Amino acid sequence: MPLFHLVTIALIQGITEFLPISSSGHLLLVPELTGWRDQGLLIDISVHVGTLGAVIAYCWRDIVVMLSGIINLTRGKITPGIKLFGYLIIATIPVVLAGFFLKNYYPNGIRNITIVGWSTLGFGILLFIADRIGMTIRRIEHIKGVDALLIGLAQILALIPGTSRSGITITVARLTGMERPSAARFSMLLGIPTIIAAGALEAWELFQFKDTEVTNTVFLAAGFSFVSALATISVMMLWLRKFSFTPFVIYRIILGALILSIPHM
Repeated sequence: MPLFHLVTIALIQGITEFLPISSSGHLLLVPELTGWRDQGLLIDISVHVGTLGAVIAYCWRDIVVMLSGIINLTRGKITPGIKLFGYLIIATIPVVLAGFFLKNYYPNGIRNITIVGWSTLGFGILLFIADRIGMTIRRIEHIKGVDALLIGLAQILALIPGTSRSGITITVARLTGMERPSAARFSMLLGIPTIIAAGALEAWELFQFKDTEVTNTVFLAAGFSFVSALATISVMMLWLRKFSFTPFVIYRIILGALILSIPHM
């Protein structure tokens, strides 16, 4: 794969993964708009792993709290850290089960540009409604088991390209009354086990290639996506302390309408 093509894919993934605008939808758009050969799931997964590193770097305090919670649990103590860890597990189980099912019936994923257009548009409008009517009285510390389960069930919809994993989880989190930064933060933390699960499914495939060039390409893509994702997360979280998700909704509506209006797509 040409270096410019690889860098473009990595940057798009890094910028869009944690914004509520769908990274998978944008990755599917690249070959449609440029005429480039579809980069395939292997590169898609590698840039996802890069973004995994970015969210771990940004949310390291939360991760330390959860690890401390696990240690304290072995001593018979229930702490906020172990509760948060448990809620992430609860919210991850539905999409992992759905992902295994999808892998069996659609080994290459759902890669349809019309679906991307409709889901980009429809779930963008849903995010706007949730952001408008959702109260802002709860923080991440106030999450309950039922909230985690609802967010986890909604995350299954993210298997449809264009939905946006972060977008749909933030949407449901806002509907439960979570304030914007906390909704985005929980969504990012939820991305850790989800991306690990997706990466594990493809890790064996990468190992089977035993191709040095392919392996180097994967690591290069992951590195570029890591840098762009970390910068994007930092800017987004600063934005959400004062402003709403409306700019992302407007972008989604415009993008979805353009996708659906172009005949060759």
